[in-house]
Amino acid sequence: MPHSATRRPSLPTRTARGRLIAGCVAVAATLGLAACGTASGALQPTPGAGTQSPITIAPVSGQPAGSPVATVAPTPGSDGAPASAAPPAVPEPRTPKPPAETAATPHGGTPSAPVTATPVATAPAAGTPAPPPAPVRPGTVIGSTASGGRTVALTFDDGPGPATGQILDLLAQYHAKATFCEIGQNAAANPALVKRVLAAGHRLCDHSVHHPQPFAKLPHDKAAYEISAAKDMIVQAGGPGTRVGWFRAPGGGFNADNEQITASLGMSSLGWSVDPRDWSRPGVPAIVSTVQKQLKPGGVILMHDGGGDRTQTVAALKQLLPWLVAQGYTFDWPAG
Repeated sequence: MPHSATRRPSLPTRTARGRLIAGCVAVAATLGLAACGTASGALQPTPGAGTQSPITIAPVSGQPAGSPVATVAPTPGSDGAPASAAPPAVPEPRTPKPPAETAATPHGGTPSAPVTATPVATAPAAGTPAPPPAPVRPGTVIGSTASGGRTVALTFDDGPGPATGQILDLLAQYHAKATFCEIGQNAAANPALVKRVLAAGHRLCDHSVHHPQPFAKLPHDKAAYEISAAKDMIVQAGGPGTRVGWFRAPGGGFNADNEQITASLGMSSLGWSVDPRDWSRPGVPAIVSTVQKQLKPGGVILMHDGGGDRTQTVAALKQLLPWLVAQGYTFDWPAG
């Protein structure tokens, strides 16, 4: 029986193998690879040849997402505007990633057109307290209403006192609002009346602790006490959330110093444009006549609900309120 030989696959010739190896080496050199034909059959990079360091993306600086928002508590006895707060904890510094101003330029290519980043508006974090309103600058004593036009601001000084309740009843009948400039010690002695003023929707004004005169002659420390302590007393009498937006100097005794003190406490300096001198009890007809003659649209009327017998004031108000309504006036707050 003839012996049959197993046929072996034909191998490339020496010349063909040489060409294959030479081509592989050329490709490897171009790609920065050491050799081909390794055990795995993959092209291997040449150590140190043509390699790049890994790209590290730096985190964006700022507070980590989900960090608690620092809050500040209002100063006790203030109107809620925080005076100071401890600085919030500062996270560890991070290296910011510079914003890309131009598109990446391919190696050896033409630079692309610059890329302009569009700023994105961010909303304030929830729970962040609103900044307090800017106080009126010293040198500005208010003598007009907030809205102007055919409006009038009713203001009552020296209370709360025995006439405050009667005045509140009259104001309610005509849906009129008013500002009560209270003496600190009177507010402390009559907290129920202070709360009633607020409950009726009226507003409060600081009128010093003891009503000293001439107020403009007080030394700085004394004036600061009279203004700041009275505000604290009024706020305490009114309860949590009580706001005091103005200070009226006794006798209108404003000067640069006490206006600066007032502004530093977040209040505006409140004057007037109509003064019937009801505190002197000139008679009901005189009070009514003076108001009617002096009042102009946007005016601020000065009257009193404390500091003595205010029977004439109450009687005059009974005539003035319907007259104001008939003249087309609406009731407003003082400016500031």
